[in-house]
Amino acid sequence: MNKYFINQDKNRCIACLSCEVYCEKNKNIPEEDRARLCQIVIVDKQKTASLPRDAYIYMGCFHCETPYCVAACPTSAMKKRDKDGIVYVEADKCVGCKACMVACPWGAVQWDPKTSKVQKCDLCKDRLDEGLKPVCVTICTTGCLSLGELQPSENEG
Repeated sequence: MNKYFINQDKNRCIACLSCEVYCEKNKNIPEEDRARLCQIVIVDKQKTASLPRDAYIYMGCFHCETPYCVAACPTSAMKKRDKDGIVYVEADKCVGCKACMVACPWGAVQWDPKTSKVQKCDLCKDRLDEGLKPVCVTICTTGCLSLGELQPSENEG
């Protein structure tokens, strides 16, 4: 079962792109590569107090219950952690075949031209393991992003 998710209050997002920028900095992705492991996408035009306003949505990896990217990976470089459902790449096992990129219906897996391997959002699993929140949540200027944690239902063992 997936334990974590990123929640967005769309009414508070101003598309400042802090989440994108600091994600890249945290993962040491050079600005010129623009891997965008998470991104803000314009999805709609709205009216707020009779004024036009764009509506934005945060897009990152959904850490699917049954991730196609993991199933497609021929080297088992794409993994899903049992303890919390986080999907991540073990870079040393990746051969750069891009099968996971093709398999992901959300475009969450990105190509790194410098390493010739794939990369993707891993919810900052290293930070979560230390009791911290993902960088995108921590740095969000308006506080529209939050880390959600699913609670197991009584029916689950």
